[in-house]
Amino acid sequence: MSYRLGVDIGGTFTDVVLEGPGGLTSTKVLTTYAAPEDAIIDGLQQVCAKADVDVGQITQIIHGTTLATNALIERRGAKTALITTKGFRDVIEMRTESRFEQYDLNLTLPEPLLPRQSRFTVAGRIDAKGAELVPMDRAEIEAVVDQIGAAGYDSVAVGLIHSYLNNTHEALVREVLAEKLPDVMVSLSSEVSPQMREYERFNTVCANAYIKPLMKSYLGRLKGRLAEVGAGCPIFLMHSGGGIISLESAAEFPVRLVESGPAGGAVFAATLAQRFGLDKVLSFDMGGTTAKICLIRDQTPKTARVFEVARTYRFKKGSGMPISIPVIDMVEIGAGGGSLAHVDAMRQIRVGPESAGSEPGPACYGRGGARPAVTDADLVLGKLDPDNFAGGTITLDAEASGQALDAVIGETLDMDATEAAFGLAEVVDENMANAARVHAVENGEDLAGYTMIAFGGAAPLHAGRLCEKLGVKRLLVPEGAGVGSAIGFLRAPFSFEANRSVYMKLSDFNGDKVKALLAELAEEATAFVRSCDAEAVIERSYKAYMRYTGQGWEIPIDLTEAQASAPDAATYQELFEADYTALFGRPVAGLDVEITVWAVNATTPKVDVPAVAAMGTPQAATVTGTRQIFDPALGKSVKADMVLRGDMAGAGVAGPAVVTEDETTIVVPASRVAKGWPDGTIEVIQKEGAA
Repeated sequence: MSYRLGVDIGGTFTDVVLEGPGGLTSTKVLTTYAAPEDAIIDGLQQVCAKADVDVGQITQIIHGTTLATNALIERRGAKTALITTKGFRDVIEMRTESRFEQYDLNLTLPEPLLPRQSRFTVAGRIDAKGAELVPMDRAEIEAVVDQIGAAGYDSVAVGLIHSYLNNTHEALVREVLAEKLPDVMVSLSSEVSPQMREYERFNTVCANAYIKPLMKSYLGRLKGRLAEVGAGCPIFLMHSGGGIISLESAAEFPVRLVESGPAGGAVFAATLAQRFGLDKVLSFDMGGTTAKICLIRDQTPKTARVFEVARTYRFKKGSGMPISIPVIDMVEIGAGGGSLAHVDAMRQIRVGPESAGSEPGPACYGRGGARPAVTDADLVLGKLDPDNFAGGTITLDAEASGQALDAVIGETLDMDATEAAFGLAEVVDENMANAARVHAVENGEDLAGYTMIAFGGAAPLHAGRLCEKLGVKRLLVPEGAGVGSAIGFLRAPFSFEANRSVYMKLSDFNGDKVKALLAELAEEATAFVRSCDAEAVIERSYKAYMRYTGQGWEIPIDLTEAQASAPDAATYQELFEADYTALFGRPVAGLDVEITVWAVNATTPKVDVPAVAAMGTPQAATVTGTRQIFDPALGKSVKADMVLRGDMAGAGVAGPAVVTEDETTIVVPASRVAKGWPDGTIEVIQKEGAA
């Protein structure tokens, strides 16, 4: 019998799921910041004990983590230097010179990841067609490397102009670094992100170099600790594009792990969408530190080539740190159970992005936290059972929550603890609803026809209220929602996307060059997947990123295997115009079309998910008791029925109600009714006539 383990390290909790012949066994343990592997070992031993499984029976471990993202957001990476082309030292500080808020006279741009004194330049130049304009001077490179060595840098990013077309200059710099500073880690932009647009490419290679020592050290320690306790099986990492890569690839390109945890959640939601036959899904993942929102169309999460970490200004594009890698497109904000609240200078309640995490955690954890967090508000409002939080492993202190709310919000705004909790909860819910609205508008979508799928420890507590705010009539909370991302890891395919910028106009289309390029990218992507599973059946998908000449950004055009192996300009033009018309209403006559980026994704086949069994008229669920909860839509406390999730199969309950389990709690507002499907999913829908 084989067993697989999914592990998701979050900012507050580490989720561990064991899957075997008997189904899923899961647990949540507090994340251990100083040594994250400690929480994994603890969780591993807990689930093995619950399932009566020997650690040595585990055949595969799939891991995702927010460590890379958090290191970038909190600026906790290694001492890193950038070597770039002379004249381009300030690219990562100048950005694209676009203003994400045009009329804000006091606009503050995010600080670059590396300060100016950590950026070094060398002569030598490749032109836009990949030809060498100015040769590199090895002596000059050696002098720069000597400066870097003397300053004690741990990691070096190399980003030279047009290296995505010709990487010989970057390879020479790496050669010198290897000779003179063999212990320093090196990242080349031509390997990390071989795409045009130097700001995004330089920023991405800087991010990779910045977190590489941290992640490489962590992954090495994790492999050693797991081997010590008897888990010597292969370890794989979830990457941001929604697939799985080897531990060695992840250590070399850790920037691909940015958003790896949330990507697992999106895969989890897409699997449920497939089971229920849903084509329009809003994935809502809220944990202890952040909330993630993703659109899923036709049971496939939307993807992008550039992702912004830590948007700082009202969730707007351009206000974050761009990372140019294949990624599941989502918006992430600092709104989790541990997000801390304060009152600003205008006497408004603000929540996040600062989080109490697991150390010390919210005030109710009794671990030294003195400021109110979202979990404190949820506890005071009656959404949480203080004696049965995290399966009873943590007893919550409601009095400490009330005191923290009074001290930080109540005394300042002349509110009692319940009013302060109501204000805090409404602010965080509106923040998340706003992020969902912005994300939908950016993608040209209307959320009214969507179904929300909520998971993560805190999402089911807030999803009902979010549906009310967004006008979403149907909510699904799947079984295992509290550890959804970790389950998603176990559903993800082995995959890797290889991409490269090779500029070409359709008027100068070279079919032989395109065929050779796509074949080379297919071989590169396939090799990465083969490194994870040498016997796997591999499917490939192809994309060309196209635009009209003179436009600033491209749209992705899907190509079939035949269109990749026998490329034809007229066919590509037809495909582009069809997609462009679908997005913008009409094509533009008389303009040439250009292709800027080519991409090939190699993946193992998607596992077929059986459709959910039909359900008859639900019986009334067994009510185990009642408790007072605050309903923000009504603005008052109401008596809510309490139901165990295990009693909801084929049963229903009308709101206000709370459906409880070990890892989360589903709050059913007065405007909704809940019922349990045969697969364990809880459906929460709007009552007839409710607003």
